[in-house]
Amino acid sequence: MPDMLVKLYDLPEDAQTACPRDESVQIRRAMAPDKFRVVEWVKEHSGLSAAGECDVCFARPAVSCFIATRGKKILGYACYDATAPDFFGPTRVLDEEQGGGIGRAMLLRSLAAMRAEGYAYAVIGGVGPQEFYKKCVGAMLIPDSVPGIYRDFLGGMKE
Repeated sequence: MPDMLVKLYDLPEDAQTACPRDESVQIRRAMAPDKFRVVEWVKEHSGLSAAGECDVCFARPAVSCFIATRGKKILGYACYDATAPDFFGPTRVLDEEQGGGIGRAMLLRSLAAMRAEGYAYAVIGGVGPQEFYKKCVGAMLIPDSVPGIYRDFLGGMKE
C-alpha cells in the first residue's frame, strides 16, 4: 500500500477542535494511565504490529495518540510519530462506528497536533482508504512509495 502526503498548512479551520456527529463521543489525547487499556484494544482490533506502534506513542512527553470514547468504551484511536517522525498512523475506528465522523475528527486533531509541533507536511504510511484521506485533508499519493518504510519489519508487508 502506498504512502500519502498531507500539507499541514492547508488543514481545515476546525482541525484542532474537530468532533464527530454523535455528541456522546469524546475525542481526546490519550494519557499515561490509559496506556495498557489502549494498547490492548489496539492489539485486539488492529493487531500486534499496530499495538507496538501505539505503545511508542506513550513514551512521548505529549502522548501522540488520540482516542475516541463513549463513556469508558474505546471506539477508535489515531497515532502519529509512532514508526517514524512526521508519520500519521496507525489508526482505526470500530466497524460499527464508521461513517459518523470519528475517524475524520481523530485524523484532523492528530494532524493539527503535528502542525503545532512544527511539521509542515505529514506522511500517511501504508494507506488503506485513499479516498477518505483525499476527501478529508487533500492527501496526495507519494509516487514509488511501495513498499516504503514497512518493508523490513518482522510482521511482513501490509498487503
